[in-house]
Amino acid sequence: MNENVTFELIGALLILFGSIISVVSAIGIIRFHDIYSRAHAATKTTTLAVLITLVGTFIYVWLGEGYISVRLMLGIVFVFITAPVSGHLVLRAAYRANVKMADATIEDELKPVLKKDD
Repeated sequence: MNENVTFELIGALLILFGSIISVVSAIGIIRFHDIYSRAHAATKTTTLAVLITLVGTFIYVWLGEGYISVRLMLGIVFVFITAPVSGHLVLRAAYRANVKMADATIEDELKPVLKKDD
């Protein structure tokens, strides 16, 4: 097995692993009961899935094809920065809009903190 085939295999496995994590994320979004749990599944695992898929694609293009894709690098940085921040902002807006938590929620740790700000 030559070097290019090994790099292509590593890239393909990372892309496959990212796809599997993406399916797990979709199942989590469907199964969880409230917006807070769903957003956790959506932001954490989807961010990881997209990053792993983009890294696999970057490795494939870089080592298999022989050039460095600046677009892929910018995509990796952009997803890494924006996805957790946007998830946080959506959840904060939902909390401030008094969206009900699931009945299984035991403690609301944000309530005493935000009551001081209001």
